[in-house]
Amino acid sequence: MSGNESDTIEARLGEQEYYRPPPAFVGQANVSDPAVYERFEDFPEGFEEYARLLDWDEHWETVFDGSDPPFYEWFGGGRLNASYNCVDRHLDSYGDKTALLWEGEPGGTRRIAYQDLYRMVNEFAAVLRDVGVTKDDIVTLHLPMVPELPVAMLACSRIGAPHSEVFAGFTAPALADRLADADSRYLVTIDGYYRRGEFLDHKRKADAALEDDTVDIDTVLVFTREDELHPDTDLEDGRDVLVADRLADHHGERIDPVSRAANDILFLMYTSGTTGKPKGAQHGTGGYLSYVAGTAKYLFDIHPTDTYWCFADIGWITGHSYIVYGPLAVGATSVMFEGAPDHPHRGRVWEIAERYDVDIFHTSPTAVRMFMKWGEKHLQPYDFDFKHLTTVGEPIQPEVWRWYYEHVGKESAVIIDTWWQTETGGVVISNLPALADMKPGSVGQPMPGISPAILGGDGEEIEPGMGTAGYLVLSRPWPGMLQTLYEDDERYISEYWETFSETDSDDWHDWVYKAGDSAVLAADGYYRVLGRLDDVMNVAGHRLGSMELESAIVEVPQVAESAVAPRDHPEKGQVADAYVVLKEDAESSEEIREAVVNAVSEEIGKFARPENVEFVTVLPYTRSGKIMRRLLTEISNDRELSDTTTLEDPSVPEEIRQQVESH
Repeated sequence: MSGNESDTIEARLGEQEYYRPPPAFVGQANVSDPAVYERFEDFPEGFEEYARLLDWDEHWETVFDGSDPPFYEWFGGGRLNASYNCVDRHLDSYGDKTALLWEGEPGGTRRIAYQDLYRMVNEFAAVLRDVGVTKDDIVTLHLPMVPELPVAMLACSRIGAPHSEVFAGFTAPALADRLADADSRYLVTIDGYYRRGEFLDHKRKADAALEDDTVDIDTVLVFTREDELHPDTDLEDGRDVLVADRLADHHGERIDPVSRAANDILFLMYTSGTTGKPKGAQHGTGGYLSYVAGTAKYLFDIHPTDTYWCFADIGWITGHSYIVYGPLAVGATSVMFEGAPDHPHRGRVWEIAERYDVDIFHTSPTAVRMFMKWGEKHLQPYDFDFKHLTTVGEPIQPEVWRWYYEHVGKESAVIIDTWWQTETGGVVISNLPALADMKPGSVGQPMPGISPAILGGDGEEIEPGMGTAGYLVLSRPWPGMLQTLYEDDERYISEYWETFSETDSDDWHDWVYKAGDSAVLAADGYYRVLGRLDDVMNVAGHRLGSMELESAIVEVPQVAESAVAPRDHPEKGQVADAYVVLKEDAESSEEIREAVVNAVSEEIGKFARPENVEFVTVLPYTRSGKIMRRLLTEISNDRELSDTTTLEDPSVPEEIRQQVESH
């Protein structure tokens, strides 16, 4: 166990007021009995409650095996198939019910009933078998937000082949890295997709990736977005296979689902490491599927009659868990969306919500800040009525939360913020929506059965209500967690476990998972996540998280969003630079600049006030919707920009640098 007392982080932002969940929501909630927390405290047996939501080919013999920490096994002896649980078992009751509602960018829509999904999954599973895919082969998917993506995932799981979806926006080198690491011999892609009205040639990335010497691919299966192949798409003889041609050979074919051991791999999901190559988070079948089914029902409150829209990309873990596997396992109608939220107009999201009468809307604080920046006028023409709103991906500032509550939820929807990671598989900290008050800026209390803590740099637990932030850790295993990093057990231990664990112990109680985020625990038991430890800055001797400074800045009425970055200072060590995006109806001025500085002084303290306030038109967002603050740090310190390949728009950092230099 290692640590350092100087790693302690200060928490300065004041606690917020409570909001009661609406009585109408509480009355219909899937979970409204507080005894659920007591049931899950019976560890590990409490988690059987989630497992019983699934159909098993063979019942598990042991709920949890912790004999070889941190390589835990869940529901050992049990057998099941994920595709069967998400599709087949719903056919008798929900065969005609819509499983996927797909909204294409040019305006095309598709309603895919469970019986349609069953046919599509079976036929593509037959195609996979036809080209040589067998059980345990890892199939890499490089697909955008088209229905063929969940179909491919479920077809892979049907035949026992783990899938590895690489976000469609990633570059050819990023795809090559993930293909090579997974030793994948099969790639599934598409000729093109739409973005802001343009039909993009998508397959060119696959072609470029396969030129890498580290990649050894036998077969590339190519879906087509339209009836005809994209005019710029090339097919290589002997390697590339048009899926449409093979589907014609397997029309109506049925493939029996392969029964998988609970701890067989279901999929790999690569997440960027702070150093070195991407990390292949490996998720098993029984534990993961149980956990996302349980949280879909208990936390997102999905009923069979609900229409649920997770406004994320399936290329990230949020889409895997809460567009595909979780919602479909509980028989939901899940909405999918292709394209940009402001094309062809900025009311498109609310237009879709009205058209499909969406009940549950699940998005990121980044998106909420974007909607807030555009203004309420883009919501007003549409008649939507949400019962449940969610945020995911990074901390939400209290002022942004209140805007979401008032203008999107119309003060009648419950809001949950969530904290989890690619590695956790599903949400691990959040309020069950009918059982706890909402508190802006706080992610809430642990999910049933989850045991988090806040540790100082010395490894000692920081008690609730101390106002001191520290390392967010999880001290007890849970079914949704990753099994390891693919073929890299040593890195798995070093990245997540060795800091606060007794790594020579065979007792799982001595192993503590370090999340890499900083957080503070209030006296009321609510957690507030402050951001990645990488985003902590040392301002005049005070270690502060970016979330607190940014939350204070967003309190200024004209501010839509902000990001802070540390700038080296010869006397103070570091000072904060604030990068501020204003709402559409506001213009930069000295008065707003002073308001930003004063907001930080009043909320955090004068020592933390920004040295510079830079008004910019956009922030550097990754394709998963997170602010890449290291690039702002490089701009503040006049350094050369590091890798920008994961940005939504790689030109943004230079645009920001030019805006800063012109002031």
